[in-house]
Amino acid sequence: MKLKKIICWPPLLGGIGAGITIAILAYITFQSALAGSVYGLWLAASFGSSVVVVFGYPENEFAQPKNVLLGHLICTLVGIVFVTLFKISQDRTIFFLALGLAVGISVMLMMYFKITHPPAGGNTIVVMLTQDSFQFLIFPIMVGAITIIIGGVIYNRLILKKNYPLKWL
Repeated sequence: MKLKKIICWPPLLGGIGAGITIAILAYITFQSALAGSVYGLWLAASFGSSVVVVFGYPENEFAQPKNVLLGHLICTLVGIVFVTLFKISQDRTIFFLALGLAVGISVMLMMYFKITHPPAGGNTIVVMLTQDSFQFLIFPIMVGAITIIIGGVIYNRLILKKNYPLKWL
């Protein structure tokens, strides 16, 4: 196998781009001047699967910036609405029903608005399990999603010379 073929192997390149982006988010979260502050959390578990989509399958509709950003926004908001307005706690009597309903509503809204981003569905669950607030929506969700999009644009467009994003809106 030729060295150029190994270096240009799409799975290797996608893994490198995804790894660098997550490393940047982790650095900002744990090592930067922002670490330990209100603005220090830039990392969410759902971002691991978001970078799979953005760096591994940039031509996919689910990898487009509006899907990444708005999918994360909608799913996080649904979780926050359930926790805040409906006073949903982890009380076992209705929590499992509320959790299922919230995720179902998140999926319905993403599909209806044509902003489906499958990894974002996990945000609803995380918000409800941790009883998070609107602060979680900004840091890490929105800031992290924007960082992933910027990383995806730089990596796919400037380094790999791919047409990414295919569409912004």
